[in-house]
Formats: sequence, C-alpha cells, structure tokens
Amino acid sequence: MGEALKQMFEAHGGVMRTAELQREGLYYRKVQSLLEEGRLEQLRRGYYQYVDENSFSDLPILKALFPDAVICMESALDYYGYTDRTPEHWHLAVSNRTARKRFQIEYPLVKPHFIQEERYSAGIEEAEIDGCTVKLYDKERTICDLLLHRNKVDAEVFATAIQRYLRDPEKFPARLFKYAKLLRVERKVREILGPWL
Repeated sequence: MGEALKQMFEAHGGVMRTAELQREGLYYRKVQSLLEEGRLEQLRRGYYQYVDENSFSDLPILKALFPDAVICMESALDYYGYTDRTPEHWHLAVSNRTARKRFQIEYPLVKPHFIQEERYSAGIEEAEIDGCTVKLYDKERTICDLLLHRNKVDAEVFATAIQRYLRDPEKFPARLFKYAKLLRVERKVREILGPWL
C-alpha cells in the first residue's frame, strides 16, 4: 500500500480531498488508520497530504487550498532573489471578496493580502518552484506592492529589494510605471527609483 498510496497522492499534486480519497476506495476508517500511523496528515478539514521522509514542499498544499492565490510581497522577493531573508509566512494575494476564514490554518503559515478586484490580476505570471507551477506577481508588480506597503516592510528588506531590482538586467521600467499608475504609487516610483531607471 505504501508505494501505491504515494503514487496516488503524487497523481493529485501531493494533496487529496476526502471525495478523491473515497473515489480511490479510501473511506473514513482507512483514512483514520493512515492518520494514526503517521502516513497521512490532515491539512484542514477535507484536505490530506501523504507523509514520508521526503515530504512535499508547502507549494502543492498552498495550490490545493488556495488555487486563486498569487505569491506576492516578501515571498515573491525571495523567488526573484531580491531578499536574503526567508519569509516566515507565505504571502498570498487574493481578491478582497475572498472569505477570511479560509486562511485560518495551522500549516503552512500564510499571510493573506486582500486586493481590490481591479488591481488583483495585474502582473500575474506563472513560475515553477520545487516542481510545482504556481501563480506569482512579476518583478514590477512586486516592487510596486513593496512601495505601496513600505511602512509594513523591514527597512533592510526594502532597501535590498530596490537595489537588486535596479541592478536586474531583465527589469521592465515601462511595466513598472504602468503598475505604478494602477496602484497609485507613481510619485514613489519617480522619487525612489526614477533617477536610476
């Protein structure tokens, strides 16, 4: 059962819901037995992860629990190499119409950012992290968000991110100004980054 169970979970991206387990013939008693043996872990009501010595990264869990979420802020800075600090939480952008209750989970640690609908979709791209395709904001959107929430970000993290963006040969200043207008941080972009762009 061990290898078959592992393959079953891998086929579902590392996380399975109760209904999917039942379709595979794993009903309540068997699931409870696997939980007690430590072979399964309940992520939240109705969501389970297979556990072994090479347990999956947080990303399949995040993708299963929050398919609409976009990796943002410090988590996006980490992906782009714009910070040396590993964030304590996964920073996730979601529509401000999203229910707050969804994010009340013990693991993984998440910090939701509720974004107005018209701003939410700007700058979303896909990236592969730990073998998992996820949505995250592009570099320019991430820098605009950083400027927008400057007072909530550590000064050193802020300064490092700005310097690394300015040195990045793959930056798109025109896109940065487009997002700056949408997010109303044009003045900050001109003052802080303008002289070097």
